[in-house]
Amino acid sequence: MMRQPSFQGGGGRSGGVRFGHGFPMSRWVLRLMIANFAVFLLMAVRLVPAGAIEWLGFAVPGFLTRPWTVVTYMFVHGGFMHLFMNMLALFFFGPPLERKWGSRFFLRFYLVTGLGAAAFSVLLYSLTGPTLMVGASGAIFGLLVAFALNWPDAKIFLYFVFPVPAKWFVAGLGALTLLSTVQGSTDGVAHWAHLGGLVTGFVYLRYGERIGRFAHRALYKERSAPKRPAPPPPPPSPRRRRRVDGDSLDEVDRILDKIRADGMDSLSARERAFLDEVSRQYQQTKGTEKKTRTH
Repeated sequence: MMRQPSFQGGGGRSGGVRFGHGFPMSRWVLRLMIANFAVFLLMAVRLVPAGAIEWLGFAVPGFLTRPWTVVTYMFVHGGFMHLFMNMLALFFFGPPLERKWGSRFFLRFYLVTGLGAAAFSVLLYSLTGPTLMVGASGAIFGLLVAFALNWPDAKIFLYFVFPVPAKWFVAGLGALTLLSTVQGSTDGVAHWAHLGGLVTGFVYLRYGERIGRFAHRALYKERSAPKRPAPPPPPPSPRRRRRVDGDSLDEVDRILDKIRADGMDSLSARERAFLDEVSRQYQQTKGTEKKTRTH
């Protein structure tokens, strides 16, 4: 979330033609204004059929068959004054924000708040009904709340005469928008879209990073790998693994009887070597069993 710096016109750069609150015209503000005016002119001179507004405007019932309308509705306006007021607000409040955030974040914020305005049409469908929504007002209201959060004490001239701090101007505008939405105003203005832009802009700036981290953890949660059992000790070599079978036991008994009868001196070298080998195998077997039990 951006803290609220003191308002300074121009963004720290001198020179150039300055607009709005003393900031030079920014890249995406200019492009968005050109795009909106171009669409209006194309429809005004009938290069684009007037009925195209039904295919470009957003309406909840037709969303599934015309999903592109969640974006295109922001560039279609119902008349020149509708277009002029939206572009005037973009002209004044867009450049300071784009200069502060950078073009990429500014454009993303503009589109996200526009999408939020369309989302409110879905959420409040039982209240609004199957209304065709056009215009950039949702995104513009998002810019207003962003401007007030960044420069709360900057003066906005109400009716171009009365200076009002931005924080109070936007707070009053939000209250009127909420009231008009709840009352179901019939003045032909999509107040719920304005409210959606305000709310989406506020939530995006205040809690966007937190929501993004939560979504990332939910979608890409790292699962701990299951613990694998320790591998068994390698088996002894076949030479040492040789088991004492029945024949070997018989041979051991014979040699032991010979020792009892004639003593150790009666054993041949081969018999002594055989006893040593059997004893070594027995000790190795006991050692392996002990390790296995205490592992």
